[in-house]
Amino acid sequence: MSRPMFNIYCDESCHLENDHISVMILGALWFPINKKEEIFQRLKEIKQVHGLPAHFEIKWNKVSPAKSRFYLDLVDYFFDDDDLHYRALIVPDKNELDHDRYDQDHDDFYYKMYFDLLKVILDPESGYNIYLDIKDTLGWEKVEKLSEVLQNNHYDYSREIVQKVQQVHSDKVIPLQLADLLTGAIGYHNRGLKDNQGKVDLVNRIIKRSGYNLTQTTLLRETKFNLFRWKANYYDG
Repeated sequence: MSRPMFNIYCDESCHLENDHISVMILGALWFPINKKEEIFQRLKEIKQVHGLPAHFEIKWNKVSPAKSRFYLDLVDYFFDDDDLHYRALIVPDKNELDHDRYDQDHDDFYYKMYFDLLKVILDPESGYNIYLDIKDTLGWEKVEKLSEVLQNNHYDYSREIVQKVQQVHSDKVIPLQLADLLTGAIGYHNRGLKDNQGKVDLVNRIIKRSGYNLTQTTLLRETKFNLFRWKANYYDG
């Protein structure tokens, strides 16, 4: 009997060690592979309704009051479609990290956080393709390291659970753009920013639709919009 298959689209915000931004967010959007074409088509239709070309890239950095209605419709679509799921990991203050204490560097910490993000999503009875946005020059090393971490921690040596980890360009992969939007909103809110009314409206819509304040950990079994606020003493014990 074949495994249920899912695609996971991962995005990250303010993940670099010395970017002078305290908050770090990792986010993952996922859905069943057999719903892929339907979801791609629906996202394209939302663009068309707002007079935007199919190739228009959805990005948090593009959110403005002028396109507020478009982005609000995207958020509503996410919450209305039962096949779409999202989880974010929030590191509230990178300045509190003590890598020397745990004999690690920031890259090691980064992969630990990715594992913590994804471990709640991965079901040993299912299979997953994981897509990462190309944001830096780590390239294949990043892909190989994350594959190794996930497969080893799930004893997935035959690669039946994590079947693929691949970097892609977000401008070509529309679900990754939706992940960018949600991840950006959580980062913006956790940084306490309010300088863009379009972004503020979007954050407020997510708070209303999710029922969460976007700064605290949700129940582990929350499968629609799951949040995990990491604490600096998380690895103590």
